[in-house]
Amino acid sequence: MDGAEIERLEGLLERIATSLERLAPPPRTAPDLTVADCFVFEPPARLLPVLRVNRVEISLLKGIDRSRDILSDNTARFAAGLPANNALLWGARGMGKSSLVKAVHAEVNAAPTRSALPLKLIEIHREDIEALPVLMSFLKASPFRIVLFCDDLSFDAGDASYKSLKAALDGGVEGRPDNVLFYATSNRRHLLPRDMIENESSTAINPAEAVEEKVSLSDRFGLWLGFHKCSQDDYLAMIDGYVETYGLTVDAELLRRDALEWATTRGSRSGRVAFQFVQDLAGRLGTAIPTA
Repeated sequence: MDGAEIERLEGLLERIATSLERLAPPPRTAPDLTVADCFVFEPPARLLPVLRVNRVEISLLKGIDRSRDILSDNTARFAAGLPANNALLWGARGMGKSSLVKAVHAEVNAAPTRSALPLKLIEIHREDIEALPVLMSFLKASPFRIVLFCDDLSFDAGDASYKSLKAALDGGVEGRPDNVLFYATSNRRHLLPRDMIENESSTAINPAEAVEEKVSLSDRFGLWLGFHKCSQDDYLAMIDGYVETYGLTVDAELLRRDALEWATTRGSRSGRVAFQFVQDLAGRLGTAIPTA
């Protein structure tokens, strides 16, 4: 092969290399956590800042006092650099599970005694759980303390992504970074449907081991906080709190009657139902109320 042929091949290889570099994705860089205190995770490693978080004041969350105090204490310890547990908030729908996580985050950052860096809250969607290990690999070098939050977390039959969550929380060689905590809400205490667990039990060679594999996911959460359907008194207390906070003027007896009728038509009592009633009431009174 003469010199001209070698030079031609070198030029061709250089053009191929340049083309491959253009096709290759840009190198991943650690997300910038200084632009906001709350973010939404977008795979593979992008964080979208949320400048106006949709949440209610913690004082308006009624009927969940014990869960509120436990989660608040756990979060405050974590923000102060002390040991804390992953938390699973499970139970009745509409009872303030996700609202409590967001309210506690705001409460901890607003504490007058805090002088450390602000606590960060990052929401990760259920369908992005498999990317959780990648996200954690970026966050572990951050100087911030970070709560990862997944709302309405559950897994269906045949869904193996729960194994990624198990490894990211406490399993694997590296385990969970010291500056990262994981909070999740779910209607299911074990995150998996009962029929999925029972099916594993009936078809496995060793039923006990199969069930143990499925329910061990919830064991990765040191805190299990149960949320149950509220009483009529708690439901009315929720509404009274919203009415007072938003400055709505209405006859007390009429308010009680309409609130109970609203709950009856919905077939349930919960914090969500109470807020929906107050929204309707404010609309009828021609009064604007904040939505976030």
